[in-house]
Amino acid sequence: MDLNRRPLRIVLMRHGQSEANVDPTVFERVPDHAIPLTAAGHEQTAAAGTTLRKLLDEQPVRVYVSPYRRTLQTLAGLGIDDLVETARQEPRLREQDWANYQDSADIARQRTLRDSYGHFFYRFNDGESGADVYDRVSTFLETLHRDWDVAHSPRNILIVSHGLTMRLFCMRWFHWSVDFFESLSNPDNAEFRTLLRQPDYRYKLDRPFRQWATYEPTARERSAWL
Repeated sequence: MDLNRRPLRIVLMRHGQSEANVDPTVFERVPDHAIPLTAAGHEQTAAAGTTLRKLLDEQPVRVYVSPYRRTLQTLAGLGIDDLVETARQEPRLREQDWANYQDSADIARQRTLRDSYGHFFYRFNDGESGADVYDRVSTFLETLHRDWDVAHSPRNILIVSHGLTMRLFCMRWFHWSVDFFESLSNPDNAEFRTLLRQPDYRYKLDRPFRQWATYEPTARERSAWL
């Protein structure tokens, strides 16, 4: 592989505020994949688009987006269509599956179980564990590498997905431990994390994820960000 073909930056973005972020009982009557953005979510997305355009330096970008309604609306609301070389819906970047129509009381019970069992390994009834999402993100990385090893591929990558998926992408990319992953919080709605190519062609995050639990990252884990 020609190292110069590696993208200059890989931008990870969480969708804007969705109706389920405001009212979790929405899951009882609307399929997860069909939940839309709120009005505030659309406003967040528009503001994020202004920031993103500057970050991309007005250069072309290749986009991979979760096929969920809220992520597709987020991409559409960024206002960067003129920069998008191609946009591909990528099911492997979808949200962690928790069930179909959810029973709020049961999900609350399972959240408590997950806290004691471990967020990475706990599998929701009729759904996925964090480890399952990690596995499908791992296969997506193979596609990502193949795509950018093509002549004249854009030097910018944008991935529009979900908070947990973003953390697991970075866990897989930087080979973080399960304990470190468990200590991290999801980014806020419409928030970015950017992997920036360094002079040695490796990547570093522009800033770390926030930590909600006490865990001291190893030197290797800390080396993932600038």
